[in-house]
Amino acid sequence: MRDDDYGGSLANRSRFALDIVKAIRARTAPDFPILLRFSQWKLQDYDARPWATPQELEAFLGDFVDAGVDIFDCSQRRFWEPMYEDSTLNLAGWTRKLSGLPSISVGSVTLSGDFMSTLAHGNRDDNSGLGDLIDRLEQDEFDLIAVGRALIANPDWAKKVREGRMADLLPFRREMLSSLD
Repeated sequence: MRDDDYGGSLANRSRFALDIVKAIRARTAPDFPILLRFSQWKLQDYDARPWATPQELEAFLGDFVDAGVDIFDCSQRRFWEPMYEDSTLNLAGWTRKLSGLPSISVGSVTLSGDFMSTLAHGNRDDNSGLGDLIDRLEQDEFDLIAVGRALIANPDWAKKVREGRMADLLPFRREMLSSLD
């Protein structure tokens, strides 16, 4: 664990990214969009919650809003999992609510398994959660959705979804990663 200005507290661990955002804002036009991607989980700890309360998350976000971030890209293991027990909002939903800025949700979109499980056990795709995703978008929980592994199997994912052709979505298989070389 670090014991300098970039280690220890959440504020210190956020300092490097905050310094970068401030430097970008200082060197770009005021209307230049700055997006910050952050994650609620860690590969070695899927249950990690850097912000135990909405108040802690709000303090974290506030520093970045003040520094000039325009949109937050909120990564979590599974987009459908709530960030806090007493709410159905996910990380992107809470981020939008607390920051007042647009947010992007990402995490196992059209997949039933997380990345490591898919790699270890193969195909676990499931398009059944797409209805929930669309409902959340329509209810303004978040503004955009990011898609990862599903795009490896379906470069035309957005077109298929827009046309309602969910049955045509091909499952992601770990072997597909070798085609990315």
